[in-house]
Formats: sequence, C-alpha cells, structure tokens
Amino acid sequence: MSVPIRFLSSFAQSLSTMALYADKHPARERAIDKSFGVLRELQEQDKRPQFSFLGEETVYGDVPIREMGDWEWGERLANAGVQRLEFEPDVTRDEYEEFLEQVLARLTVAAIDTSEMRTTRRSTIKFGAIGVRGERKTLDAVEAAVPVATLGYSLHEEAAAVQWMHGEVSERGTLPLAEAEAVVRSLSLAMHGESDMLVPLLEMRDFDEYTTTHSLNVAVLTMALAEFIGLGARDVRTFGVAGLLHDLGKVRVPIEILNKPGKLTDEERLVMQRHTVEGARIIISSDRDLDLAAAVAYEHHIMINGGGYPQCHYHRDCHRASRLVHVCDVYDALRTHRPYRDAWESNEVLKYLQDRAGVEFEPGITGEFLRMMTHLEGRVHRRPNS
Repeated sequence: MSVPIRFLSSFAQSLSTMALYADKHPARERAIDKSFGVLRELQEQDKRPQFSFLGEETVYGDVPIREMGDWEWGERLANAGVQRLEFEPDVTRDEYEEFLEQVLARLTVAAIDTSEMRTTRRSTIKFGAIGVRGERKTLDAVEAAVPVATLGYSLHEEAAAVQWMHGEVSERGTLPLAEAEAVVRSLSLAMHGESDMLVPLLEMRDFDEYTTTHSLNVAVLTMALAEFIGLGARDVRTFGVAGLLHDLGKVRVPIEILNKPGKLTDEERLVMQRHTVEGARIIISSDRDLDLAAAVAYEHHIMINGGGYPQCHYHRDCHRASRLVHVCDVYDALRTHRPYRDAWESNEVLKYLQDRAGVEFEPGITGEFLRMMTHLEGRVHRRPNS
C-alpha cells in the first residue's frame, strides 16, 4: 500500500474515532498520533502533499488514485466542502488535531459555508472547496447546503465500540458510560443527512451479532421517535442511551440460549427473562446518572396491561422512555432474522403493533411510531453489519 493511500486510510480512521470518543480519550489520541505519523512519513517524500476529493475520484497531486475509486470517504468529504486539502512542511501535531476537529465539524453540521479555503491558525493546512469546469480546477464557491451524512454512512465503528462495551461489562462488570454516550452522539449524526432524517439500521451478518446490532438499531429508532414526537435534543440523546443499553443484561445470558434455534424450555425462558433485572443492576451499579437507562432496561418488556416481565407486585405505569423503547424493540426484533424464525416484512410488523396497541403497547406512542414510519418510508436504510 502506498504512503498516500495509508495516510488517507489513517485520516478517515482518525475522524471515525474522534466521532466516538471524547477529547483526550486514549483511543482518540492514538488514532490522531498514528495518522499524524503517516502524514510526516508522506512529507518525507512530498513536502507539500495535496489531495482533491471529487466525489467518486480521489486525486493525489494531479494523479487519480485508482485504488480508491470507490472510497466512500472521498464522497463524504466532497459533500462536506472538503474537496481540496494541502499540507505545509512545518505542520505540527496540534495543528493537525485542530484541522481534524474542523473537518469533523463540517461532517456533522447541517449547513456549512464552503465559499473559501479554510486554514489552521498558522495556515499550515489549507482545505475547502474547488469548482470543476471541464478539467480545470479552481477555488470557486460551492453554494449548495451540505448534508450531515450520506446514504453510505457506515456504522462499523459504532458496532465495534458497542461490542467492546459489552465485553467490558461481561469481563469487568462495569459499564463505560463515555463510550455509550459517544456512540449515541455518532448515531445522531448518522440520522440527519440529505437535508432530512434518515434511519440507518444494520442487518446482522450472523446470529452472534444480534445483541450488538439490535442495540444500535433500537437506539436509532428510539431517538428518531423521540425527535418525531417533539422532545428536545438532550432528551433525545438520553432516550438514545437508554435504547442502546436496554438489552445489556443479555451479556449474562448463555449464547446457546440466545441463539437456540427452537422453543425455549421453561427454565431457559426464565434465564432469558432475567436479562431485564440483570441489565438494570449492571447499569445502576455502574453510574448513578443512568437511572433512566436502568429503568428502561428493567421495564421494556412490561406490557401496558401489566403483563410481560418482570412481573410487578402491583400495576404501575412505566416510564415514557420505556414505552418508546418497547415499541422500537419489538419492531426491530421482528424485522430481524433469528435462528428460530425468518424476519417479518415491515408492513406485517406495523400491523402487529397496531393490533397490540392498548394491550401490549401504549396507544399514543404506537400511533406516533406508525406515523413516523409512514413519514420516513423510503428513508429507512438497512446495511449489512460487515
């Protein structure tokens, strides 16, 4: 692999990692250090490297990089107004991090002024828009609003973070809250693209990925529904964290029960149903600021008529977040292939939710979910988790 290609790969990896992890997080610092190191290696052979991102074509200097003809980041950068990128020989690591933060902001803000080249404080890195007329490239204005995310937005980094998070819970018994919140922030960015809301969902590659994939999908659906009914941004993210963690207790369910192809025995069913209590216990013992997420983990299988599990000694209303997650949980579960049944079609699931409103699901929330899915028809995108 050539040094320019390795640099672009590390550049994209650093942006993905920065979207997931907070400032000064070790994973974030490692990704930036690695990318900056490759940049310095590139500058040993080219003091002022220059890249152009023209949608489906990535150019180094004046030469197209044929190996990156289908590089999705090239299109994402171009759409965000980062079509030209130039580095000066004396760029520092701090300036490079500042530049990455500015690029990440362009990728995550709904509308950006791309009418001129931007620079770091000492003008060691220049980046911005170029106009293309025939084969002549000029630094002209780009007037179109920039979408937050393209339809090709990948959730691979988020899935990896959730798998790591589940591993930490399973091995250490504690929940890394910062990573959960970072995943939710990243999912929120993925949802708002093409000047309207998208619902980017993952499809499973194999059954062992069910808990990870399902958690991400329920988080996205819950945030979409919370936003659709008019909740504020902070509540949307808080509900998203609850959706992401709702099945956390399944890390303590044996894999042979989770993926059993046939009907569960009574004993196995009791083990499975314990995931609500186990999830709430893990969350509440990890961070007291997650009381809402713990309540949702405990309540998301309780029906509106008092049925479901865990069984309560007396009937009480569940938290509103639990009722939102319940609908989103069942929708994604039924739309997913499982070892013991095929996935249902979307219209079948929506009819099931409608028929069960007032019995299993809160009618008002169910109605809003049905209206949301109708409104988003054609903008729900399921991508293979690979």
